[in-house]
Amino acid sequence: MTPDEFRRRGHELIERIAAYREGLAARPVLSPVTPGGLRARLPAVAPTTPEPFEAIWRDLDELIVPGLTHWQHPRFCGYFPANAELSSVLGDLASSGLGVIGLSWQSSPALTELEEVVTDWLRQMLGLAPGWSGVLQDTASTCSLVALLCARERAGGFPAEGPGGQGGTAPLVVYHSEQAHSSVVKAALLAGFGRDHLRAIPVDADHALRPEALAAAMARDRAAGRIPCAVVATTGTTATTALDPLAGIAALCAREGAWLHVDAAMAGAAMILPECRWMWRGADAADSIVVNAHKWLGAVFDCSVYFVRDPALLVRVMSTSPSYLRSAVDGEVRNLRDWGIPLGRRFRALKLWFLLREQGIEGLQRRLRRDLALAQELVTAVTAARDAGWRLLAPVPLQTVCVRHAPPGLEGKDLDAHTLAWVERVNASGVAYLTPALLGGRWMARVSLGGLNTGPEDVRAVWAAMRAAAEGAGPVALR
Repeated sequence: MTPDEFRRRGHELIERIAAYREGLAARPVLSPVTPGGLRARLPAVAPTTPEPFEAIWRDLDELIVPGLTHWQHPRFCGYFPANAELSSVLGDLASSGLGVIGLSWQSSPALTELEEVVTDWLRQMLGLAPGWSGVLQDTASTCSLVALLCARERAGGFPAEGPGGQGGTAPLVVYHSEQAHSSVVKAALLAGFGRDHLRAIPVDADHALRPEALAAAMARDRAAGRIPCAVVATTGTTATTALDPLAGIAALCAREGAWLHVDAAMAGAAMILPECRWMWRGADAADSIVVNAHKWLGAVFDCSVYFVRDPALLVRVMSTSPSYLRSAVDGEVRNLRDWGIPLGRRFRALKLWFLLREQGIEGLQRRLRRDLALAQELVTAVTAARDAGWRLLAPVPLQTVCVRHAPPGLEGKDLDAHTLAWVERVNASGVAYLTPALLGGRWMARVSLGGLNTGPEDVRAVWAAMRAAAEGAGPVALR
């Protein structure tokens, strides 16, 4: 493709994306495609000869878009906000179009230095102390793995530099809340701790990790000759956005010499609001923190920011220095290949840079405050419908509201079946998209607000669809 052809087709693509965003509210949120439905309509082999771009546009419109669940829809309330602000989309396009790769500072100086700048901008926005250094990773899952690898190496005397494994030391133990994200367990297993050395710590009535239970678990492991190596605490758990008490956990980690990693993947964005920073009081005492800029904040996926207090230790664990990447300035610069697992990296900083400059801190704060207010509006509606069987199941410090509809006399597995059925009716209607989750062994519905264009009318429409689906008050609508 020539630059001239790219220019023409690029304008067409931008117009298609803009039209897609403009028309999202009229689409069903959940794709109606059945398993294998798209695959059956696509050729089994790649084209032998070039196809006209008009054919590509046709299939994009007729096959691909109808096969999407629309994450940017104003009534997408599943999983977590995954906002792709259009200014960030342009930054992502610029990154792809420039086509550079960060293997070292010298391979793309601007890639490295812009990343240093924008991660420090975000550090300041979050209220973190100057001693923190940031680096962009792909996802929080990778950040958890990096954190636990660093914890393992520090606690074990850097066995990777010698015998590997756990280096012949006493077994190293990782602790996490019962409500921690599944990626934490995966990261611990990949880092070689072994399932026998993972401890899921009980939570309190608000679903936050109990420090006294953590202290007891650490004491039992010490008495058995094991070493408390790392704790993963969460600010804003996946199921309920519960807030682990970081200050108390940090004190225990300091006493035991354990690494403290704070998973603030979704909720970390709220820390750009000074009034929300009480939620992670004690975070400055951690060893590492992850905040996903590609969730509530608005950067295009993937863009996780990993903050670390001891970058020298991170570099020691992650460093690689093949001869073909060495340069005369290595002693003066940051080589980002030594700050994570991949050797090379995309120019992710551009999409965050575009977002922060186009929105400004005040623009981002305004949207997040809107979402907090919308969540409280839904809380008020659910609370007012108690006589109709609706129950609020967890505190709502952020934008996720956890509910259950419990008709009189319906309990146990029958109540679970009812919950899953009415959530499925809402989703199948296309009016909204919710994700159910287990809490205390029973199913509930999570309403995760925070879309770029979600407004009060959308929250009211979601609530009406929920009531209609659960109470049998008539059709849910749309489809």
